[in-house]
Amino acid sequence: MSEQTTEPATEEPEPTPLPHPAEGVPEVSVTRTQIGAAADLLAGGHGPFAVDAERASGFRYSNRAYLIQIRRAGAGTVLIDPVGAGEDPAALLRPVAEVLDDDEWILHAADQDLACLAEVGMWPKALYDTELAGRLAGFDRVNLAAMVQRLLGLGLAKGHGAADWSKRPLPADWLNYAALDVEVLIELRQAIAEVLSEQGKTDWAAQEFNHLRVTDFTTTTRRDRWRRTSGIHKVRDRRGLAAVRELWTVRDQIAARRDIAPGRILPDSAIIAAAVANPTTVDELLALPVFGGPKQRRSAATWLAALAAARDNPEPPEAGESTSGPPPPSRWARRKPEAAARLEASRAALTAVSEQVQVPTENLLTPDLVRRLCWDFKPATPNTAVVIEEFLAAGGARPWQRELTVPVLTAALGHP
Repeated sequence: MSEQTTEPATEEPEPTPLPHPAEGVPEVSVTRTQIGAAADLLAGGHGPFAVDAERASGFRYSNRAYLIQIRRAGAGTVLIDPVGAGEDPAALLRPVAEVLDDDEWILHAADQDLACLAEVGMWPKALYDTELAGRLAGFDRVNLAAMVQRLLGLGLAKGHGAADWSKRPLPADWLNYAALDVEVLIELRQAIAEVLSEQGKTDWAAQEFNHLRVTDFTTTTRRDRWRRTSGIHKVRDRRGLAAVRELWTVRDQIAARRDIAPGRILPDSAIIAAAVANPTTVDELLALPVFGGPKQRRSAATWLAALAAARDNPEPPEAGESTSGPPPPSRWARRKPEAAARLEASRAALTAVSEQVQVPTENLLTPDLVRRLCWDFKPATPNTAVVIEEFLAAGGARPWQRELTVPVLTAALGHP
């Protein structure tokens, strides 16, 4: 019997390191004169703009941009500090905003940056989101470093994305990281666009990017934001929920006034501990985890007052969040079994489409839209497809999404 041999596993080639921008790290533009010069430099370039912004979300209450990076062919990279001059950022950056109106913006995960850029008077007339493009292409990893390695064969230096970008002066290695974020974004856009073209998804991407461009990211759609407090499932009664709400609200007011991330004022874990224990004296409060530290000792009266207000509130919150939408799917089987069956059939149908076109199910249709469709759906044969089409369109589904999903949802929902 002949001896079998196995081929060695093919290893991915090591990426070429990209530790520094090819042209070096530019000086940060801070003053009105420097920002005007940066605008002139960008105006002298050609083609689309690679755009990125750095925030300090884990450190500050606001979502403002503390550094803006822009790159354009023929111009190179500019780094702009929108807050360092102490002037109105929108007025300070107006020359740059006017130049940016000349062509398309390229961003990676645009939904993370568009709101803070809009705050300083910048908004794209056209955009290309390389992260979203990666999702549509079926990539399993769509962070910037992974896509740059996969499509360009380059290895980006490790980042400082979670750093406190409100710090001044900004360290040199942070600025190096920030400049690298836009260094190859234009080339990445070209590479992923070719992939989407080969897959026949160019028009899908165009519809998605336009939808992003007209979406208002500055509004908060969720009610009762305090219900997002981590660990709230440990609170068993309405009195405890009232305590969570009061502590969360007081913390939020302090954080907004001082522009500090709420978790740095008082961690969620401390809010839950106080809501469960319900202390009524300073000693009882200080005996709880976190509250015994020096910072919380100074604020003990504030937190006790919030807890007292919660106890005195004649209308503590209900256990479930008030909403106009359907309840959580875990309750459907008991409350509305036919809706649970519709949801199960719809999810199976969408999963099959997802596997066929290699697009994540959440990018085919948002899970919330699918739940809303299934909860109150009433078959209208022979017009079931029309009903579903109109519902999805009203819910913001793009034409390419409806083309793919209406037929399978009609089959899934039209036969209860």
